[in-house]
Amino acid sequence: MTDFTHFNQQGRAKMVDISEKIETERTATARSSIFVTKEIYIKIVDQGIEKGDVLAVAQVAGIMAAKKTSDLIPMCHPLQIKGVNISFDWHLSTTNYELVIEAFVKTKGSTGVEMEALTAASATALTVYDMCKALDKGMVIGQTYLIEKKGGKSGDYRR
Repeated sequence: MTDFTHFNQQGRAKMVDISEKIETERTATARSSIFVTKEIYIKIVDQGIEKGDVLAVAQVAGIMAAKKTSDLIPMCHPLQIKGVNISFDWHLSTTNYELVIEAFVKTKGSTGVEMEALTAASATALTVYDMCKALDKGMVIGQTYLIEKKGGKSGDYRR
């Protein structure tokens, strides 16, 4: 099992040693979404949710989540995050109110920030759910996935 870098000689999980890897600029962008009702959409846009400005709070939650990823995901290395940006875009139709969330994370280091971007996007969607659940517990968090990553030994990736 030594070909798998996340397993030791006994086949048990380990944190990969990145001490020999070259520090480079690394970025990752992840996407998630949450489907809400028309009522919730209107209240978010009009800032009518009693708990406060949903998008502002969710944005801060996403940034905090990126910085705390190694506390949540056991094999992630603690990183010096250099930048995080959370952006929102509404995709609307006559029956769907989808809030699309993109999380961009940047660092200069020995390992990538894909997990930090995915964690940020997820936490942002979860925070929207938390702030709006009093109105509707039927909201659905959509697919969460990596859009792009740049830098590192494995090279660039674009979905």
